[in-house]
Amino acid sequence: MPISIKLKEILKERDLSQRELARITGLRPNTISHLCSDNVDRVYLSTIETVCKVLDIDIQELIEVE
Repeated sequence: MPISIKLKEILKERDLSQRELARITGLRPNTISHLCSDNVDRVYLSTIETVCKVLDIDIQELIEVE
């Protein structure tokens, strides 16, 4: 059951850069970059919660189960 994070697509739709998201969330730019990559193998739930809160999205919009 592959799981993917659709952050890269969401940022593109909103015309928001990874750097800007890092600034707004207070997360490290490397963390945002990792979430936007195709090979995310682990992530803290608090990180997901922060991203969802700042982008005003539900977790179902961010995470896709294939």
